[in-house]
Amino acid sequence: MLDQTSRYSDLTLVEKDLMDAGRHILTAYKMKPTPGFFDYIGTASHFCAESSTGTNVSTVTTDDFAMGLDAICYEIDEEKELMKIAYPIDLFDRNITDGRAMVVSLMTCMVGNNQAMGDVEYAKLLDFWVPPKFMRLFDGPSKGIQDMWRILGRSLENGGMVVGTIIKPKLGLRPKPFADACYQFWLGGDFIKNDEPQGNQVYAPMKESIPLVVDAMKRAMDETGQGKIFSANITADCHSEMIARGEYVLEQFGTMAENVALLVDGFVGGTGMVTTARRYFSNQFIHYHRAGHGMVTGEESNRGYTALVHMKWARMAGSSGIHVGTMGFGKMEGYNSDTVLSKMLQDDSVMGTHFHQEWERMKPTAPIISGGMNALRLPGFFENLGHCNVIQTSGGGALGHKDGISAGATSLRQAYEAWQEGVDLVEYAKEHKEIRGAFETFTDDADKLYPGWREKLGVHK
Repeated sequence: MLDQTSRYSDLTLVEKDLMDAGRHILTAYKMKPTPGFFDYIGTASHFCAESSTGTNVSTVTTDDFAMGLDAICYEIDEEKELMKIAYPIDLFDRNITDGRAMVVSLMTCMVGNNQAMGDVEYAKLLDFWVPPKFMRLFDGPSKGIQDMWRILGRSLENGGMVVGTIIKPKLGLRPKPFADACYQFWLGGDFIKNDEPQGNQVYAPMKESIPLVVDAMKRAMDETGQGKIFSANITADCHSEMIARGEYVLEQFGTMAENVALLVDGFVGGTGMVTTARRYFSNQFIHYHRAGHGMVTGEESNRGYTALVHMKWARMAGSSGIHVGTMGFGKMEGYNSDTVLSKMLQDDSVMGTHFHQEWERMKPTAPIISGGMNALRLPGFFENLGHCNVIQTSGGGALGHKDGISAGATSLRQAYEAWQEGVDLVEYAKEHKEIRGAFETFTDDADKLYPGWREKLGVHK
């Protein structure tokens, strides 16, 4: 195998100089060479070649211009299994329609064939940095959580948690029971999303379900005097099918079209599907569900890319909101330090794990919190995150409440209101029956998170 160290590495390059020049995307990888091939820098160089202009042998097509597009390894730390690579921005593809950049091209080079080479035991993309001039060539979101706050009649600066749920089709709900559950939740909550497998199933056809959901929303809005939001799953293999689904949903909601978000399963469907939805339905909130991501982004995995990388790509591709997990407070794996995921989505200037990213005023992407959350877990989550400006979707945390779906939705709202007011949740429960009901429903969580709650609330069972 060809040693490409001299061409694809230059450890004299300085990261700050590369950033100041703004002509490269910088990346940080965890990488371990396979024993018996090259040394560390040799494997890193081969990785760069495969990621950009080279292969494992010399080719007759290489000229001086092509060499100017080489990815270059500019820093290594063998003990930490860390390598950093600079990719020339001209290496990446552009749209023929408008000259803008595309996330799929970044993914093709940065996490393409390079992780499967024989001399790489494992590699994982940890973080990346995009120069400001190049960042401006990505679409970013067209809508965000502020647009939801406007619909809900909230402050546009600090509108607080959007109270949501997932009414799972895995429970076997046909159109009418599904719509009835939507109505009950909307009496206390704000936002309902289709479960990620739900679209046009044979027992719940979209053309039967959606009209009933529209009616349920109208009735709930009339009864509460508040805006409501529905996130409809338009995910499909074919982009024309996806667009047809979106158009049908908007047609059915009619004058309430602003109350519709469109859900795209962006991990299984790809970021191209997200950007297509963002461009075609530019007046809608594009809800990025990431079903399946854990097989790639899990902390224990030594291949793929991190959740932080995933968040960056989602924002650049045009996601209005994306699921970020529960940072260790729900049922899914996660860590308190995952607050960086939320910051990277929402802020304009953010320090990642390896690079400080400027977003050039790109519209924020809303963090969507889901996975085993209920009202009792929310205050700790907010305390860790430092704010409650998120979309939160509880399934069992709402539908499992002992007093019904509406009470479950109200308990979620009360939990974030209590946190905003700085009131202890047990004290709040003394005057708010829905939160009290959450304590009596989720007793295992109550015993763990609020020792002594039974005595304080007079509950003896």
